[in-house]
Amino acid sequence: MAEEKKESLGREVGKVKHYFSNISVGIIKLKGSLSVGDKIRIKGAITDFEQKIGSMQIEHEKVEKAKKDQSIGLKTKDTVREQDIVYKL
Repeated sequence: MAEEKKESLGREVGKVKHYFSNISVGIIKLKGSLSVGDKIRIKGAITDFEQKIGSMQIEHEKVEKAKKDQSIGLKTKDTVREQDIVYKL
């Protein structure tokens, strides 16, 4: 039996809670920490892309770092959907 190569997704750090399509911003509830400059992958039933974090906000204030249990606004290069998982690469 051939062994399936397990795809590396990185470490799960959050989940998309909402998406504002008019401004391409996803609201992500964190279960780990993220910083500007981190590379992430967002994956769901339809969604699957990687991007580098250029900036993020908490309550409309720019932040360099966010930690577990915070919700951040993140400009995404593609559409994300509620329940998509965010992985830190």
